[in-house]
Amino acid sequence: MKIHFFLISFLFVSVLYSQVSKDVEAALKFQQKLNKEFASKEESPLTDEDLAVFKSLEFFPVDSNYIVNAKLTFYKDSKPFQMKTTTDRLPVYKLYATASFKLKGKNYTLEIYQNEKLLLTPDYEDYLFLPFTDLTNGESSYGGGRYIDLQLPKSETITIDFNQSYNPYCAYNSKYSCPIPPKVNYLDTEIKAGVMLFKH
Repeated sequence: MKIHFFLISFLFVSVLYSQVSKDVEAALKFQQKLNKEFASKEESPLTDEDLAVFKSLEFFPVDSNYIVNAKLTFYKDSKPFQMKTTTDRLPVYKLYATASFKLKGKNYTLEIYQNEKLLLTPDYEDYLFLPFTDLTNGESSYGGGRYIDLQLPKSETITIDFNQSYNPYCAYNSKYSCPIPPKVNYLDTEIKAGVMLFKH
């Protein structure tokens, strides 16, 4: 009986470790891809001065506690609206769903959006946009909040990995126009995951 229990426990821990390893690997690949983009003269949002000395973005340590499975409440008939940006540009979005999840024992909700223009763009029709703010903003992360890219889910749940949250281009270069996270997407907690504040 003890051997049977040990085997079950071992298999459970093995599966759990395997999943954590995959999560960490995905976050590290995200970091590598982002650093490659920022180091590229053709793709980087950095100013010429910052690009000349760029080596790597700073990231919070990868933490699987910041990967959550959220339950979705869909809004199929939501009306398009203009999202405020750091300039007078007003891109049109619509509310796709509200994501409800637990993070470190507390309940939170975030709104997920679809960009009306991207819905008509090949290869981006399944793109979802999750902008948010939290208690790290202006301290260890960018003051204007951060973004997470998601894809249309195949069920009523979605995985949100805050380790893959990134700064808007405005954090690096004032020439860009960036969506401002709606107030409803403020998290009253510290999200110590993803890209940190960029130091010029």
